Amino acid sequence: MHDELVDHLTRSTPLNRGEALRVIQDVLAYFDETTQDFVRRRHRELQVQGLVNAEIFERIEADLRYRAVAPPELTLRQLRRMVYG
Repeated sequence: MHDELVDHLTRSTPLNRGEALRVIQDVLAYFDETTQDFVRRRHRELQVQGLVNAEIFERIEADLRYRAVAPPELTLRQLRRMVYG
């Protein structure tokens, strides 16, 4: 799986094959995350940092603009519903 990319990383970085494969798998998993999973994860992370919901949902709304695959534009209400149902 992704042998050409693994080879490239092992040539261009100090990573060995196992490390390069783990990095690739982590990156793919990050970009495979659904919008709903991203919103929930970021909400938890920002809560831990002590932010309140008004700040959290504005931050998430801004973060979504920079995802690799742009999701549909979501309202603050839609973001809240993803977290709280």
